[in-house]
Amino acid sequence: MGLVAVREPAPAVAGLRVLTPAQHRTMQLVARTHVPPGGPLAWSAADVDVAGLFDGFLADQPDADQRDAALALDLVDLGPLLFERRWTTFAALDDEQRLDHWNAWAVAPQATRREIWWSLARFVGMAVYDQPGAWPGIGYLGPSLARRRG
Repeated sequence: MGLVAVREPAPAVAGLRVLTPAQHRTMQLVARTHVPPGGPLAWSAADVDVAGLFDGFLADQPDADQRDAALALDLVDLGPLLFERRWTTFAALDDEQRLDHWNAWAVAPQATRREIWWSLARFVGMAVYDQPGAWPGIGYLGPSLARRRG
């Protein structure tokens, strides 16, 4: 049995330009793990199609960057198998296990894992907190030009 056998098939996602359905699922799970519902703010990654935004962002990037991002998402999904020797994937973990595994990437001994964590975490933060629904929770009043006109 190969590595692919451990991964559950991901549902089809219409309109993807760069990511595979499995990578899309992993990015959405990363987002929901990083900014979960029920946190200190009423707004969370569950309110945003972070994976769709990531796919759209990648569509305008060079091929090498697209490949690196896809590889990063594959590594995250296969992380429990590769780094913890568990016959499971990130997508198959329950919420608590997923959070523990994701947080371990931030302080991992491998620089690549830490870099992937920081890169994806920054994108998730920008995607989630750039949405008007998140602004009241973070005290942002909106674009100053719009406030001056309104």
